[in-house]
Amino acid sequence: MKTLQIIHEDDHLIVVNKPAGQLVIPGRGVDEGKPLVDQVSSHIRKKAYVVHRIDRETSGLVALAKDAKTHRELSMLWESREVQKTYLAWVLGQMDKKEGLLDYPLKAFGSGRTGVDAKGKPSQTRYRVVKTQEGTFLLEVEPLTGRRHQIRVHLYHAGYPVLGDPLYGQERPVGGAPRLMLHAWRLRIPFGGKELKLSCDPPTDFHP
Repeated sequence: MKTLQIIHEDDHLIVVNKPAGQLVIPGRGVDEGKPLVDQVSSHIRKKAYVVHRIDRETSGLVALAKDAKTHRELSMLWESREVQKTYLAWVLGQMDKKEGLLDYPLKAFGSGRTGVDAKGKPSQTRYRVVKTQEGTFLLEVEPLTGRRHQIRVHLYHAGYPVLGDPLYGQERPVGGAPRLMLHAWRLRIPFGGKELKLSCDPPTDFHP
C-alpha cells in the first residue's frame, strides 16, 4: 500500500493523488487491496465520504468530504457540472485536428462496459493536443459530462484509444502499454466562497 499523497486538506474536504491500480471504493467479492476511501478514513480518523470516482486504472486527483454536509454540497457541485475536471491522456492514432469536441451519447451496459449508442445519455468531451511522440499524442481532456468510462469510450470511438486501455481498443491493452495512460490532472472547485485550483503531476510511469 502506497503512502497517501495529500494535495489539499482543510476542515471540510481532502483531495488526494490516487495511484493507478487502486479502487476508490471496495470492489464486489474480490480482495483488491485497501480502497482509497478506507485509506483516507484511517488518515482523518473518521468516516470519509466519496464525492466522485475515477477508474481503478486511472491515476490522479480524487476529492473526499469529511462530513455529510460537505458531501452533499460537493456532490451537488459535481452534478450541476460546476467543477472543472482536466485529464491528461496518451492516445494512439492519427489526429487531424489540434483540438475538438467529442459529442456522442453514451449508454452503460450490464457487462460493466459503456458504448456509444443513439439511445444513450448526452455526453461531451473536449480535447486539445499537447504533444506528439512517435505516433502517439498527449491530450489535455475535459469531460463536460460525467458518464462511466466517458473519456476512454469517446476517444476510442473517435479513433484515438487511450494507451494501456484493457477494455476499449482493437488490441488490449492498447499499444501494449503497462498501465492505462489516463491521469486526473486538475480540479477547479468553487467551494466555501472561493475557487480551489488543484493539480498533481502524472507519475513517472506515465509515458508512451
